[in-house]
Amino acid sequence: MPTTATTGNLENAQNIIITAARFTEEHNAPAMALIEQMNLPKGAKQVTVPKVGQMTISDLTDGFDIVDEEEIGMTTVDLTASEVGAKVILTDKLIRQSANNIFSIVGRQLGDAMARKKDTDVHALYSGLNGGTTFGAAGATMSLANIAGAIANAKGQKFGSQIYILQHPFATFDIANTAVTATGAAAGIPDGFATDLLNNFFSNIRPLNGVPIFEDGNLSVDSSDDAVGVIADKSALGVLKSVDTRTERQRDASMRATEIIITADYGVFEIDDTKGAPLTFDASAPATS
Repeated sequence: MPTTATTGNLENAQNIIITAARFTEEHNAPAMALIEQMNLPKGAKQVTVPKVGQMTISDLTDGFDIVDEEEIGMTTVDLTASEVGAKVILTDKLIRQSANNIFSIVGRQLGDAMARKKDTDVHALYSGLNGGTTFGAAGATMSLANIAGAIANAKGQKFGSQIYILQHPFATFDIANTAVTATGAAAGIPDGFATDLLNNFFSNIRPLNGVPIFEDGNLSVDSSDDAVGVIADKSALGVLKSVDTRTERQRDASMRATEIIITADYGVFEIDDTKGAPLTFDASAPATS
């Protein structure tokens, strides 16, 4: 027999939804976990991030004054946050006539939706890095030689000390066929990356010259079967968080239902164009037989 929902049952359900939504969202947005994290201070409307130009240190002669003057060349990026959200309505009748796992299902779906939103917001920034000049090329295979060349160029252009690669699983399949897979803790994700949030997306390909490769199925594949991923330092892009993901419940008595609302207040931005580049490779679905 169906059981009538009580306030206590709904409180427990709310806890299930919150836990499932938060866990799912946090552990399914790899692109967000690979960029600089910043928080908007209470009472502030924006954060201004400064960037200074490259300076040169000169040789000195004992007893002579320093005559070379360096320009600071400072530029700034203003970061702001905006709200995103979604709502699910659970009627009393649905709750009574559904199995208890309806709350876990709703929590997972809300978390997946928020993860996709945050992930794709970051993906949209990739094509603007490096002045829009991509590494790789449309139709090119993500081979060991091509990816090693991209890494060499990234290091030669001084992207930074925490370089990573993110591409679609269909693209990384090509390099997985030829690269040495990681074995043991030493061959896993390098230090400086959030291992607990990125383990599920690590390609298990031994980091090439210390550069880990991550897979992200949320990355879009265009009509030509190409995907624009990224090779970048963690400092190239950033997220400004005003309010972390929050799940709330609101009772609507006249509707005989409960609204489950998920919201977040954040913004993602390009911080330094010179610290990364789009990475374009073929992402055709591999054969399964």
